Amino acid sequence: MPIHVAITRKVLPGKEEEFKAALRDFLGESFLHGGVQGAAMITALPGADNREIGILRTFADQAERDAFYNSKLFKDWEKYASKLTEQPVYRELNGLEAWFRSPEPPPRWKMAVATLCGVFPTSLFLSLTLGALIKDFPVMIRVLLIAACMVGLLTWVIMPVVIKFLKPWLSGK
Repeated sequence: MPIHVAITRKVLPGKEEEFKAALRDFLGESFLHGGVQGAAMITALPGADNREIGILRTFADQAERDAFYNSKLFKDWEKYASKLTEQPVYRELNGLEAWFRSPEPPPRWKMAVATLCGVFPTSLFLSLTLGALIKDFPVMIRVLLIAACMVGLLTWVIMPVVIKFLKPWLSGK
């Protein structure tokens, strides 16, 4: 199972551009570590008075995450970054939070509503289409097939669209 980690760093005043440039380089270098599957930087809009930088990382699994954080590459980065930022906050994203990858995920009730917006139409669609095709299968096989299709559709198709569509509402305070 992929592991998603959200890191929030508050950059020291006057060090924002230096940190962003160094972080861009480090994010690129971090892909040399085979277990890193994704990395992104989230910054405030230009002109905003917010020195927080979000970093999202995806690792192939827990072992790859641990190997990365114990690597010389990461330790050298951490030593350098600690001179430009306050103490970072690391959070592993689990369950629904992984779909809502951001330094500060929305409230759980908003995550639940967004998930329902993806699950309900997907389950209705699968029940009416796939359900009709497999109606004579044993119940355990039917449920397994519907669940597998639902998880696949939600993970790679439906939830990315729902999150993109609901992003302004989800990120509102």
